[in-house]
Formats: sequence, C-alpha cells, structure tokens
Amino acid sequence: MSTAREPGGSADDQDLLAVLTLIAERAGKIVLKHYVALETEVRTKDDASPVTDADEETEDFLLEALATLTPDIPVVSEEAASANGLPVSAAPRFWLVDPLDGTKEFLSKNGEFTVNVALVEGGRPVAGVVHAPALAMTWAGAGPGSARFSQTDQPAMGIATRAMPAEGATVVASRRHGDNADLERFLAGYKVAAMKNAGSSLKFCLLASGQADLYPRFGRTMEWDTAAGHAVLLAAGGRVETVEGAPLGYGKPGFENPYFIAYGR
Repeated sequence: MSTAREPGGSADDQDLLAVLTLIAERAGKIVLKHYVALETEVRTKDDASPVTDADEETEDFLLEALATLTPDIPVVSEEAASANGLPVSAAPRFWLVDPLDGTKEFLSKNGEFTVNVALVEGGRPVAGVVHAPALAMTWAGAGPGSARFSQTDQPAMGIATRAMPAEGATVVASRRHGDNADLERFLAGYKVAAMKNAGSSLKFCLLASGQADLYPRFGRTMEWDTAAGHAVLLAAGGRVETVEGAPLGYGKPGFENPYFIAYGR
C-alpha cells in the first residue's frame, strides 16, 4: 500500500471533498440503520436487480443534500432513474449518485457495499466520494494529487496508485458478476501474482490505494456504479479505459458503460 502523506489538490478541491465526504458519511448512517435491522424488505426492479428501503431512503437524503449544495446542477441517480426514467441527454455538468452500490452485498451482510457520489463535467468524473459504511472507510478525490482515504472520525491521508510490481499484477474482480472467459483472455497478456474479489466500488479503491493493479470489467455496469470510484482512481494517478483503449466517458445515451479496464498506473 502507498505510504501515508498529506492529501494534495487545491484548496477548492479539498473543500469540495470535505463537504462531499460529510454528505456521503451521513448517508452511510442511513444505510447502517437498515443494515443492522433484523429484517429487510427486498423488492425486484424491472431489470431484475434488488432494491430495498435502504436504497430509497438514502437516495432521498442524497438528492436533498445535493440540491441544497448545488441547486443548479442536476442529479442522475439509480433509483430515481429506475422509477422515473433517464434523461434523454446529459447536462454538461451533473451529479451521478448510487445510494447503495452493492445491494446484494448489503443483503448478504458482508460489508462490501458503498455510497457513491460523483460530479461529472464534460464527460469526465472530476470529483467523487466512495464511502463504505460497514467498514467505516471513505475514499475521495477531485483532480490529480487529491486522492485521500480516511476512517470515520480519523484524519484523512493521501493515497496513490503504485507501479506494477516485478512479481506481477494483483487483479481485482467482481465478487458476483462472472466474466471468466473474457477475463482469462485479457489476463493472458499479463503476469499475474494474485487475484482478489471485492464488491461494489471497493475495486477502484484498491487500485487507488496501491493495493492492486488491474480491474478488468467484462460485464454490465451503469455510470452511477463507476463514476465515484473512477474519480478517486484518476485523482490517485490511475485511469479507466474501454477495451478499445479510449477513456471511459460519462453522459452516454442510456448511461450504460461498455466493458472497461481500470489501471493503477
């Protein structure tokens, strides 16, 4: 893992991250209230994915908080999109919100779920916070050199990606979404030292903090699944590209991502 240092970035970046971190951590407390409940009602959306009261109540809080923070910037969020449909086109500047990334991890009680909030400008995620409520951990970034990690109520430390070790890459993959054939073909071009599984946006955070090197994703994702982790990884010195080698962009029609590869460095 990268050594601890003071978080970088401009004063404006740090101010923005401080506010977004506070919002995400307060949202995380709503998630935790439901997480420790003895029973959780689960419903199925049109795309067959699960949704709970935790998703919806957390999203309501985030939408209200962002409307107060930036009333002129629209928000695209997972549950609102499911209920009301997606915008026909994206605004030049907009928020992307996933109130509970990893609902299946939430339901299985393994702790690997996150609150994701990201700001997109010109098709790029320029600021993002990934908060893991059950782990009491937060990753944030808003521009080169600003990536930071904190544990709840502890000072933030700067983080950065690492150069790929001589012994080979540590590869992270989704815990639940099988893409084995495509993954094996891609990894044939790399020396692999270790494989890790992780849920939700934690995979981006492992790269950003220098604990892993590659995250290939050959499965369906939506923009709200990736934007916050992508912003953190960019701030830490990494990148995310389509399988054709183009930067992964945001505000695409339908807000669905193509297959992509996240690189630590």
